[in-house]
Amino acid sequence: MSRAEIDYAAVFQALPGGVLLLTPELVIAEVNESLLQRAGRERGQLVGRHLFDAFPDNPDDPGATGMRNLRASLERVLATGRCDTMALQRYDVEPPGRPGVFEERYWSPVNAPVLGPDGEVRLIVHRVEEVTEIVRAGARHHGGDRERMEAELFRRAQELQEVNDRLRRSHDREREVVLALQDAMLPAPRLVGHHRAAVRYRPAVGALNVCGDWYDLAELPGDRMAVAVGDVVGHGLDAACVMGQLRSALSAATRVTGGPAQALEVLGIYARSVEGAESTTAVQAIIDWPTHTLAYSSAGHLPPALLHPDGTVELLDGATDPPLGARPEHVARPEAEVAFEDGAVLVLYTDGLIERRHEDIDVGLARLAAALTRHRDAGAEELADALLVELLPPSGATDDAALVILRL
Repeated sequence: MSRAEIDYAAVFQALPGGVLLLTPELVIAEVNESLLQRAGRERGQLVGRHLFDAFPDNPDDPGATGMRNLRASLERVLATGRCDTMALQRYDVEPPGRPGVFEERYWSPVNAPVLGPDGEVRLIVHRVEEVTEIVRAGARHHGGDRERMEAELFRRAQELQEVNDRLRRSHDREREVVLALQDAMLPAPRLVGHHRAAVRYRPAVGALNVCGDWYDLAELPGDRMAVAVGDVVGHGLDAACVMGQLRSALSAATRVTGGPAQALEVLGIYARSVEGAESTTAVQAIIDWPTHTLAYSSAGHLPPALLHPDGTVELLDGATDPPLGARPEHVARPEAEVAFEDGAVLVLYTDGLIERRHEDIDVGLARLAAALTRHRDAGAEELADALLVELLPPSGATDDAALVILRL
């Protein structure tokens, strides 16, 4: 047994209720003493067996749904990497020494993932509280008609389960719509002129936590390029619609204004008329290859990072202003310019890439700079992948994360 398995075993033995530790294939890896006592089994009778071989449905009950509901819950945990709490379940079990004989039991199950360093589900903790006696006590309290009371409680639990299932399906459909909208609105990686940018987008872990962030790249006359990222407050369909409007407006403004500061000024004026756009942050840089200069302006956004060929990282924070729509009256936004050498790398990103709860933002910025220095010789695509691996939490992004990398 590995050190990790020993640690997991020690942890789940202390959990309340009966607990099974399952592999992603739903094979029982470990079981705590509480469950062994409740099930009247020996550890060797369970460990190494498939869950539903060890605990099958009652074959004499054509209406049994316990195994089907439990399998669906476990598959949701595997697919989403999130905890799943089930409604009250009737799941009959075989008493000790009486194979083939099933006793009526009621359970309250919770299934939780154990994630590996790569964010994948490595194990599932299946914790279950038996509530059979509570159900029967309720029946006695309501006139002693145990069978009627049990049937009523179970019926209500199944109705709740069906409602939860419908809500999940509805949320899944809405998530698919939002993701499709995101794909349609955000530009795909492509050559812009003769330059190639690497772009990445990672939605936050959790249903509908998508489309709060955007990026944009635009080819400009004279071997110049505009690159921008932005962050809309909120998630879901509303944020997606706001994101689409702001991205399109900035892209248009970039082509008719004199630089990033003016483009953000126009965007800020436009944002005042867009419900939900208040407090959006954005940053834009315009790269001029013939002069080897980079002009930039920020509306409350995190500073772009410029990785120089010698491995030093410069945070472009010389032209920072409040977010869009934060000022009641129009004020000209600042703009700064910096020179770059051939082989430098420009990195724009949103806060989901570096921010952590209960951690100062400077810590995240230092982590980004260190990662850029370590991978300074990597191509744009390889660097983007390395940053996601090193900077995002193993369990996934807690906020949307957009990333644009351009080797200059």
